[in-house]
Amino acid sequence: MLLTAFAASRPRFEISQARSLEWLAAAHAEAEATRASLTPAEKSAFTLRMARLVARCACAPDKIARRGHSVADIELGGWDGNEVYDLRRHAHGAGTATRTRVFAEVVNAYFDEAYRGDDPPDDLIHVTCTGYASPSGAQQLVARHHWPTRVTHAYHMGCYAAVPAVRIAAGLAATGSQRVDIAHTELCSLHLDPSDHRPEQLVVQSLFADGLIRYSAVPHGQRGLELIALHEQIVSDSAAAMRWVAADHGMHMTLARDVPERIASVLRAFVIELYRRAELDVGRTRDSLFAVHPGGPRIIDGVQHTLELADAQVAASRAVLHDHGNMSSATLPHVWMRLDASAPRGTLIASLAFGPGLTVCGALFEKR
Repeated sequence: MLLTAFAASRPRFEISQARSLEWLAAAHAEAEATRASLTPAEKSAFTLRMARLVARCACAPDKIARRGHSVADIELGGWDGNEVYDLRRHAHGAGTATRTRVFAEVVNAYFDEAYRGDDPPDDLIHVTCTGYASPSGAQQLVARHHWPTRVTHAYHMGCYAAVPAVRIAAGLAATGSQRVDIAHTELCSLHLDPSDHRPEQLVVQSLFADGLIRYSAVPHGQRGLELIALHEQIVSDSAAAMRWVAADHGMHMTLARDVPERIASVLRAFVIELYRRAELDVGRTRDSLFAVHPGGPRIIDGVQHTLELADAQVAASRAVLHDHGNMSSATLPHVWMRLDASAPRGTLIASLAFGPGLTVCGALFEKR
């Protein structure tokens, strides 16, 4: 089975990381002013404290240059009339019902535009962890066009979901489907809580961005990424290290500082098994490229160090993080898209992704 026909859509808005961090500090100060009824002088002092904390904890502009988002509030930069981050009225921002409505509107519009004039796939897998509405945007697309397409939802796995989605596509292809489309709609910008000032949350809020991408899995083809092995493992005693749960004001993430170390503890054995499943010696890692989910700079650094990889082997992952930020499950397909366009034929591409569980997912491809 080959992955092919990658097509990414930029979110409606985009902001530089430097400007984003300024907005983040201001949003936290506005939320605190509302929560604690701060005087103008107290609010000014709190803004300065938040700016210093953001500078210390957040992902810096030299690691992420810009991030896309679908919430107009961030683009406007003010607070009056905001739909999601109306912080002068609600310190947490809007409730989950409002955020879900915005998610549905953006996703429905995305499916309309992404499939304008296209032929129907046999199967369509919709991947997301940042919003749920039923019928989904994928189902509404199929219903409007009276397509015979089957829709499958691969929801709430987080950053590693692209690999299980490929596994689902491989199963559908094995039962006769000639074209399985996978579409990711991750709107991470809907899920900030500016009233939560913990450093852990500032890290999360400075990393995540929105990502929209689709691609096709076909049984045979002349060009693309040929799937040759899959592997998945849940790391023991790690359930509390990363969580992504539905809360009163959007989705809420918790992220332990030792996630990179926990991943590193199992990674070498995991990669050996991934290559064994492809009947390849692990020594082939030396001439492979790596599509690592760029959860953050420390994740890429940890994988590179543990597997003793050269800079060039993880360059595509660093470039996607720099250009887009962490787009949850949509990030790895952006890396695949770059490698599909640039890697020489015959190149082995090892994909690694991580998420709640802690779950480690791997896929090995060969560029065709």
